[in-house]
Amino acid sequence: MDRKIKVLVADDNAAFGMIITEFLEAQSDIEVTGRVENGEEAIEMIDSTNPDIVILDIIMPRLDGLGVLTKYKNLEASKKPLFIILSAVGQDAITQQALSLGAIYYIVKPFDLNVLVERIRELVRTHNPRVLRMDALPQPIDLSNTSNNDSEASVQTKVTQIMRDVGVPAHIKGYQYIRDAIIMAVKDREIISAVTKRLYPELAKNHKTTPSRVERAIRHAIEVAWNRGKVDTINKLFGYTINMRKGKPTNSEFIAMVADTLRLSEQIAN
Repeated sequence: MDRKIKVLVADDNAAFGMIITEFLEAQSDIEVTGRVENGEEAIEMIDSTNPDIVILDIIMPRLDGLGVLTKYKNLEASKKPLFIILSAVGQDAITQQALSLGAIYYIVKPFDLNVLVERIRELVRTHNPRVLRMDALPQPIDLSNTSNNDSEASVQTKVTQIMRDVGVPAHIKGYQYIRDAIIMAVKDREIISAVTKRLYPELAKNHKTTPSRVERAIRHAIEVAWNRGKVDTINKLFGYTINMRKGKPTNSEFIAMVADTLRLSEQIAN
């Protein structure tokens, strides 16, 4: 598949939904089109963003997952997304009802996010409905005890955790650009000194956009994070105090800060 798989996350547990969203955004072939916390919002986002996959919790306020499935039950397959149901309830009756209403996959919580990603890719290819019960969610990453031999996927996960702690929302476009920029800066220290000549153009090429749009999206993402008021978290994470009178850091300062933090924590080889 040449284009990215578009995924919508609908779960009333905000923290859990964010974990899923951030993990999916860390995948190079997946784009999260939105994250919602009730069935009515899910329908609005489905109609406006046309996702390939909807990860849908059964129990949600205002309209539950079965209600969302019912909304699209009689729509022809080519005009609706594939629905993956999440539920803490594993009774056969509910499973069969969800599948009969059009769900293509039913996952019983807790489950492994790595396996979820593989199932998303598999479902886009095959469209085969199944029932899956997975092991527990992976534990939070310990940033102080990781090896210098980490794979690129592991590096991406660490960057994702830092961005979550700082407060960069995973659903906005600048999130993806910042994440990729940090990884590039970790691999090549010199790229920070050539932001406009190398960093932005390379990101633009990879994401099929323009350098100016990359720059604006990154600036917007940093502004959003700053407005969330997580300055204490930022100070603690980076080990020194940000002077709020000077305002938020520039794009290159922010990217450099995170890249340096990763190096100093000895997670990634120089």
